[in-house]
Amino acid sequence: MSGSAEQTAGGGMTEYIQHHLHNLQWRVGAGPFWIINIDTVAVTLVLMAIVLGVFILTARRATADVPGRFQAFLEMLVSAVDEFVRETFHGSSKLIAPLSLTIFVLVFLMNFMDIIPVDLLPWLGREAGLPYLRVVPTADLNTTLGMALAVFVLIQYFGLQHKGPRQFFREMFTAPFHAHGFAAVALAPVNFLLRLIEEAVRPISLSLRLFGNMYAGELIFVLIAVMTLGASLLHGLTYLMGPAQFLADFAWVLFHLLVITLQAFIFMMLTIVYLSMAAEHH
Repeated sequence: MSGSAEQTAGGGMTEYIQHHLHNLQWRVGAGPFWIINIDTVAVTLVLMAIVLGVFILTARRATADVPGRFQAFLEMLVSAVDEFVRETFHGSSKLIAPLSLTIFVLVFLMNFMDIIPVDLLPWLGREAGLPYLRVVPTADLNTTLGMALAVFVLIQYFGLQHKGPRQFFREMFTAPFHAHGFAAVALAPVNFLLRLIEEAVRPISLSLRLFGNMYAGELIFVLIAVMTLGASLLHGLTYLMGPAQFLADFAWVLFHLLVITLQAFIFMMLTIVYLSMAAEHH
């Protein structure tokens, strides 16, 4: 193969990868922060509508007699989440169990979009006239950071609700180092600084953990998809790389199913733990 042909194939692989990792964007103002990833927002809204519609429809058709398979599955899921909440959250709240279930189901569905063949939906988008279409919302840092910030706001709300404003703000300056008299005053800035770091770490760790795993999973699917394209650089091994690509993709799908479920579960459990910690008195 000539040098120019190799450069062409290599450039095609690079362009293919960059294309699949680029969002369909809408600029609403000047600067890098005034850009909306339309595909992320659209896919998230569609998945939210599906979750809401399925749960409402199932609730309306629920029966106290012998339940159907789907109702039995949802009841099992609700019972499992409720048990996790009871074991972890020691306060009293009617919000946290439905919230935890919603987080798990929604994050799982957003992660599951990574299992759809990597070229299927972008190809349909191209046929509809869209230059880019990225369909895994949790592979977009904006999505994971937005959910983590929503959890952060809930943490503060739960703290104020269960402790009251006086105890809530008092703990910012008196924990984790407890003291009396002059020592308490001297340690107040240290306690406040540690509290700020603790609160800041929570949304950052929540968002980056989920984003990192899903972005890596998406990138690996794209790299597997370019195996046959890269085989053109190896002098006619395209037909041999086809079966290898299928086996690699199949193996990664099986492993990634575990990853997407585990990441949804971790996001849910950490949310419950953080809310439980916010409701506890030092």
